Amino acid sequence: MKEIAVLHVDPDPGWRGGQQQAFYLHQGMLARGLKSGFVCNPGSELARRLHQQKLSYHTIRHRFEADLIAAIRLSCYARKKGYNVLHLHSSHALSWGILAKLLYPSLKLVASRRVDFHISGNLLSRFKYCSGMLNAVVAISENIHNVLLQDGIPKAKISIIHSGVDVHKFDNSAVDPNYRSTWQIDDEALIVGTVAAFVAHKDYRNFVTGAAIALKSNPSLHFVAVGDGVQKAMIEELAKELGISDKISFTGFQSNVGEHLKAFDIFVLASKKEGLGTSVLDAMSVGLAVIGTRAGGIAEMIEDGRSGLLVEARNSEALASAILRLASDEALRKSLGYGALERVKAFGKEQMVEANILLYGSM
Repeated sequence: MKEIAVLHVDPDPGWRGGQQQAFYLHQGMLARGLKSGFVCNPGSELARRLHQQKLSYHTIRHRFEADLIAAIRLSCYARKKGYNVLHLHSSHALSWGILAKLLYPSLKLVASRRVDFHISGNLLSRFKYCSGMLNAVVAISENIHNVLLQDGIPKAKISIIHSGVDVHKFDNSAVDPNYRSTWQIDDEALIVGTVAAFVAHKDYRNFVTGAAIALKSNPSLHFVAVGDGVQKAMIEELAKELGISDKISFTGFQSNVGEHLKAFDIFVLASKKEGLGTSVLDAMSVGLAVIGTRAGGIAEMIEDGRSGLLVEARNSEALASAILRLASDEALRKSLGYGALERVKAFGKEQMVEANILLYGSM
């Protein structure tokens, strides 16, 4: 390819790990003087943050997966502005991009796959990922790469590019002196926290059940769950049923994640499925001792016993045991925290940006 000219596409209205990665990639390409654009939905969180950071973007209303009007507008915009690659950052974005390529056939399509679920067996999903329309798939973990191979995606089409984080993002974050009173946490309590959306694969049931088990042995613990989602009310009800509502704080969505991470003593990600789980990397970047499950790409980040602890997924007893082990051993928490600070350097956003640029150049 003579010139890299990439248009990133993500119609999602919200903000989660995938949107953060797309944002970092667009920002990194612009900083390197490369041609990079972004198309998102008007009123989306992506549009707000791109505008706030004065990064170039364009909005097109995308209403549903097979939105032909949106596809026409996307293809016309890409042609007019001279983009030759569409990087499609979600499954819905991939549908949008394929329709646009039917109207502008010379476009190259790159799709990011951020979940370790198998591709749905329906004809549309199979066509999206298996047809010759798609030139490359970015798998954000080796585990996702293996799932894609099992689903019949040619090995030559898949590139493993780990998600990256800004390892200095939270350097200037500070904990509010009223943090504990705000979230009803005792002054002497050890805080065990998580940052995750309340969706099924994050397995908040495991986190809360593990918390209840750990509290039986160590009632001085306090748990904090940062995030929002469709299962939040159900998980709050589970905490009530287990009798630990006064020992767990549900904060809802928080923009100041760094403050929460720096208030935590231990970080937990209790997922049963996980593409990679960049909240683990964020926790590592502030030197937290982390506990993760052996789910998806989590084990690709955490070196068990060196930069965190790994436990089996869907095993609340094992999760509670790891929490109690760290709670009772300050030296181990510090040691794992130091290990985490070293380990996270391999997952800087700069490496992610460079790897994607190399992929575009090879097409």
